Amino acid sequence: MTETNKQFRLAARPVGMPKRTDWNVVTEPAKEPGEGEVVVKVLLLSLDPAMRGWMNEGKSYIRPVEIDEVMRAGGVGVVTASKSTKFKPGDHVVGTLGVQQVAVVHEKTLTRVDPRMAPLPVFLSTLGMPGMTAYFGLLEVGQAKSGETVVVSGAAGAVGQVVGQIAKIKGCTVIGIAGGADKCKYVKEELAFDACIDYKSEDVKKALRTHCPKGIDVYFDNVGGDILEAALANLARHARIVVCGAISQYNNAGPMKGPANYLSLLVNRARMEGMVVFDYADRYAEAAKEMAGWMAQGKLKSREDVVSGLDDFPERLLMLFRGENFGKLVLKVADA
Repeated sequence: MTETNKQFRLAARPVGMPKRTDWNVVTEPAKEPGEGEVVVKVLLLSLDPAMRGWMNEGKSYIRPVEIDEVMRAGGVGVVTASKSTKFKPGDHVVGTLGVQQVAVVHEKTLTRVDPRMAPLPVFLSTLGMPGMTAYFGLLEVGQAKSGETVVVSGAAGAVGQVVGQIAKIKGCTVIGIAGGADKCKYVKEELAFDACIDYKSEDVKKALRTHCPKGIDVYFDNVGGDILEAALANLARHARIVVCGAISQYNNAGPMKGPANYLSLLVNRARMEGMVVFDYADRYAEAAKEMAGWMAQGKLKSREDVVSGLDDFPERLLMLFRGENFGKLVLKVADA
């Protein structure tokens, strides 16, 4: 077992974009497991836009990370010591491990994964929380049906890439919105979306009118802000908007920008509903089984952007908010 454990602990609540001084780096002796607990060597960490919200104080769907607490993060690791009846040394597990080298966690919070079934980063991507978010957000909240037009922002990101592919599997016309020619090319050519709008070089509202002549039936929102307004301006009758995230707004020093044209919901008899993936936790296995089947059939692809170095965690996290990641952003902490 590792003798020491390097951790990133929250030192201050950020104003605007997080900076390195918002965390303290602490190295302490690795702890021993208690009854029902295991020691996990952290191999990979999931870097997610939601982490920015967890740093804020105030009521949300999950409690905030407290000052001097290890920064919350999902991860994949390998069990190195166990006082659990469920897990033994050598087992690979996924769970909330935190931004650190070694995690001591209760067996109830972990799920065993099989690295023979898929590469480990995929368990933080398509077969992890982003994939679950896409699956339940699109099919349960968005209620996408064959023949409908689905638009997804952040289309080359962790959630967006899965949303669009599932929509295609279900017989929908799919329009992605992404930043940059390379991402749009990937979305169209590799993921087989019907079109992709480059928000960096195109007028999104105008492009949506072109690609969605009968309006948008389902808009899966990962970014908020101006792009959400553009989608609201192009809704079909009885459209559904799935509010998954608003990455364009997370680092505002002032209030978040809300849509000025929300009355489009009234005019089009549409609805806008937020979704939190944890609400579907008891159905994760159902979704994972179906998505793993699609992956085996070649119908569903997974792309991860793996970057290395626990020491670089603060800078790597900012890649999300600058749109620098291409696929699910994963931080490699250690070799298996």
